[in-house]
Amino acid sequence: MRHEVTSYHTKKALARSLKKAMNAKALSKITVSEIVNDCGVNRKTFYYHFEDIYALLKWMLEEEAIEVVKSFDLLVNPEEALTFVMDYVDDNKHILNCAYDSMGREGMKRFFLADLCGVVGSIIDSVEADMGTPVPDDFKAFLTTFYTEALSGMLINYFQDKERRSRQELMEYILFILKNSIPNLLREKSKTKEPASQM
Repeated sequence: MRHEVTSYHTKKALARSLKKAMNAKALSKITVSEIVNDCGVNRKTFYYHFEDIYALLKWMLEEEAIEVVKSFDLLVNPEEALTFVMDYVDDNKHILNCAYDSMGREGMKRFFLADLCGVVGSIIDSVEADMGTPVPDDFKAFLTTFYTEALSGMLINYFQDKERRSRQELMEYILFILKNSIPNLLREKSKTKEPASQM
């Protein structure tokens, strides 16, 4: 247990050093040497925990945002979860833009795909269980990808200040769409098992 705690604190320290470096330069210009020198550990320690800087960035964002979102009851408190996400984006716009500048839009979307898919997939599974209407797994997987792509695109637009809507309006629209469309889509799909091509 002590090793796990020490390892976690080391990761957090490395993440703090990465954030500090990202406030000064582009992600692609940051080296492992800079991070370990600032953090006071050696390169071997860094590579024991992370494959590269991008792996550290991914861990940091997962730890600070994704894992917290997963702890919410997304059916009971979707507003609270979305508020947390928007607060995180507002507080870390510079970090997210720094990552975006190095990875580009598609790279950023791929970066979050697995984690966001997990969150969206859990919402869809929960709605399905709550409604008691079994839906084919391939349709749920399609729906998960569909919503994940849409949400990640909207969040990227938001932290890049390309979103024309206010934060409040954006949150209201996202919640309205998720609350109303997912149950309706699952309900309709549960009635029609045949492939869409036969409709």
